[in-house]
Amino acid sequence: MIKIDNLKKSFGYFLAVDGITFNVGAGEVLGFLGPNGAGKSTTMKMISGFIKPTSGAITICGHDVLKNPVAAKELIGYLPEGAPAYADMTPLQYLRFIAEIRGFKGAEQQQRIDAVIEQLELQSVIHRPIDNLSKGFKRRVGIAQAILHDPQVLILDEPTDGLDPNQKHQVRELIRSLSRDKIVIISTHILEEVTAVCTRAIIIAGGRVLADATPSELEARSRYHGAVTLQLHDTPELEKQLAAITGVASVEVSRDNSSRYTLLPEAGTDIFNAVSDTVHQHGWQVDELFVERGHLDDVFRSLTNQHNMAEVA
Repeated sequence: MIKIDNLKKSFGYFLAVDGITFNVGAGEVLGFLGPNGAGKSTTMKMISGFIKPTSGAITICGHDVLKNPVAAKELIGYLPEGAPAYADMTPLQYLRFIAEIRGFKGAEQQQRIDAVIEQLELQSVIHRPIDNLSKGFKRRVGIAQAILHDPQVLILDEPTDGLDPNQKHQVRELIRSLSRDKIVIISTHILEEVTAVCTRAIIIAGGRVLADATPSELEARSRYHGAVTLQLHDTPELEKQLAAITGVASVEVSRDNSSRYTLLPEAGTDIFNAVSDTVHQHGWQVDELFVERGHLDDVFRSLTNQHNMAEVA
């Protein structure tokens, strides 16, 4: 388990992390979310032992990061933001270098290097200088070095940044498979990462925790939770008729390529049956009809905006 207790980090007069506390257990994939400057990367660097906290405690599987840093770092695989690497090395040279630092030799070293090359599909660039690689391939090389030693804890800062949709899917599947017996923490500002791979999410702003819940629990806090969205042929009175349905608090309309109506419910009201009955009564031809789970971006904006207003006040 990772245990974080009242973690703080100051840079001069600037308090980047302000008393963060949380625990993470094996099998969890924790999404660490926040706007730019929220303290995400600073927290990841403190957990990995890259920078020293001003105060607070960090324990990695029973090892205090400050008192026993080497034992703690042996258990961690870390992908920093930007995936820095030696630009003049090839991925093969770089992975050999990392393997040697981790203490692997001979056949075991080659076996581990071959395994991560296959997992991240690096075969086509393995002999090219890292400086000449695309941003996506640099990211994949960074992930490869992070998992080379089969760590118990995996800390990934923006792991899918710069990857195309196919590569993102591949990395997400890799994270799911790795999380079966590891602790995985993903620092990101890409909200789709949370619903795609995370079992839990923490939202921070101003270096403080604003929310700690599962993705579905966070979505349930959205004003769109339980809303009903319809796509159908537009008529002059349609918006008024939809707004008149019992339990509907408001109607949002999108007319990009076709008319899409989202009906937001009154608090605690299930409006699906009422909407479905109204559709049948009028004989409307509906192309799409579904209940919204809730929008994570809506919750994110609400929490961070409230925090910003409180800071100003």
